[in-house]
Amino acid sequence: MDKFRMIFQFLQSNQESFMNGICGIMALASAQMYSAFDFNCPCLPHYNLAYGLGILLVPPFILFLLGFVLNNNISMLAEEWRRPQGQRGKDPAVLRYMFCSMAQRAMIAPAVWVSVTLLDGKCITCAFCTSVPVETLGNASHPSLSQGEMKRVLARIPCKEIYDGQEFIANEVAIRYLRCISQALGWCFVLLMTTLAFLVRSLRPCFTQAAFLKSRYWSHYIDIERKLFDETCAEHARSFAKVCIQQFFEGMSTDLAAARCHPSRKAPADAGEAAEKLLGITDQGTMNVALKNWHRCKPPLHLHPPVLPSSNGWAGEKQPPAHTPAPRREMAAYYSRV
Repeated sequence: MDKFRMIFQFLQSNQESFMNGICGIMALASAQMYSAFDFNCPCLPHYNLAYGLGILLVPPFILFLLGFVLNNNISMLAEEWRRPQGQRGKDPAVLRYMFCSMAQRAMIAPAVWVSVTLLDGKCITCAFCTSVPVETLGNASHPSLSQGEMKRVLARIPCKEIYDGQEFIANEVAIRYLRCISQALGWCFVLLMTTLAFLVRSLRPCFTQAAFLKSRYWSHYIDIERKLFDETCAEHARSFAKVCIQQFFEGMSTDLAAARCHPSRKAPADAGEAAEKLLGITDQGTMNVALKNWHRCKPPLHLHPPVLPSSNGWAGEKQPPAHTPAPRREMAAYYSRV
């Protein structure tokens, strides 16, 4: 159990590197999924376009959503976006930075899928086989077929075993034409995504360095604050449960001692240590109020001594400066000199 806890803590401390690894694995998985996928074009005029574009666009959208689901910061972003204003303002630049950071990682796997699909050419061949220019690449002088029958024949181009339109256009010619267009689109897409990634990673901090550093700093702060709050809540809950259980067994031992006339056992020494970790919150109602106040009106980001929350939440920001008492050693030395 301790090993799993150490692994979990390591992943939490290296969350950015861990998410980059997850995105890389998803990108490789998307390419492997497409290579293992058995693409079967329906070879029907009314279904080829929908099927081809569906295979090209629907899996990337699913992978994009999956990239957000696997990112632990999506809940933090939603919580920060939906929380009330309270005593702490919300910076839209920080929210945009968090969303863009998650979107960049989530776009890796969909971009790989679209690139591999376009370079392979099967989807474009299936989707646009009815739009092959027969006048340029084949023989359009056949007068016996109508426009609908011509599309029905051209829709069978991806299916070599049932294609019967060699007198109009050769099957290999049409496939090579459409695959050439698909590969050209694929390389253009790769170039576009590479250029956008270069601009985002390199040029954006150069033009807005101060705003970029500010957004990144407060994004890290929100993440660390949430982790520390969860750790403090877990420690407080553990101490609260320990004190409640110890008091229960102490009461049971007192009742049993009174009934059987046996002396009660001494309270364990760690009860006081657990009580010290409760931070003054020792009942369920006060804890619920504290959690509600943390969500509705988080305290302002000022380093000053904490104040007691009022009935409406946290007290106002304008407070008289608190004087820190002198340490005990200095006071003892002062009285010894006097």
